Amino acid sequence: MSSDPHSGPAPDVARFATTNWSVVVAAREGDSVQVREALSTLCSAYWYPLYAYIRRHGHNADEAQDLTQEFFARLLERDFLGTVDRDKGRFRSFLLACCKHFLANERDRTRAQKRGGGQPPVSLDFGTAEDRYSLEPAHNVTADKLFERRWVLTLLDHVLGRLHDEYVSKGKGELFEGLRSFLVGEKGTPHSRVAVELGMSEGAVKVAVHRLRQRYRELLREEIARTVDNPEQVDEEIRELFVALGA
Repeated sequence: MSSDPHSGPAPDVARFATTNWSVVVAAREGDSVQVREALSTLCSAYWYPLYAYIRRHGHNADEAQDLTQEFFARLLERDFLGTVDRDKGRFRSFLLACCKHFLANERDRTRAQKRGGGQPPVSLDFGTAEDRYSLEPAHNVTADKLFERRWVLTLLDHVLGRLHDEYVSKGKGELFEGLRSFLVGEKGTPHSRVAVELGMSEGAVKVAVHRLRQRYRELLREEIARTVDNPEQVDEEIRELFVALGA
């Protein structure tokens, strides 16, 4: 990353009220369509780190798919919501603790029937899961470390996707593609070369890069705010996640 994720304005929590983990935490004793939708949205976004965790525990692809889907079915039925410590209010920690609890108590791992009248409660695209898993680090990386690392990379993918969509919606897709190397860590890309490719002055490119990085930081903080109980936890979560990424 070429930008500092710790700086930038506070996350716009209100914008993500319907998908924020705090919505689920606040209603742990109640029942609400909004809570179910919020939890379902988060699960749909962050299912792959859990799939990778289950695979690293020794389950084959078919078993991991069934276990992942069954886990989310039970979670959305609220079987786990009142039983597991949320560990400082982070959805990431809660999800992993719930999964460990689920795997420790799961007896019939071969059943294929899903909850919810045969319809999976969360739409999970397993089509590319094994291709992604084949690219994971060597087997000596523990399941816990793999989960943490994949969580960070999934989060960053979401942020980059949101940023791309914003630029495209404003008719600036070509500008984004020309500048994205300044975000993904490629070193030594001369501003002058990018300026020629984009038909801009070098000074204009530098300004555009600054704005791109600034918006990236804002979206990063917003995305993390969706997964913590309190906006004050965002900075700490950023620190922990980037430590995990470097481990």
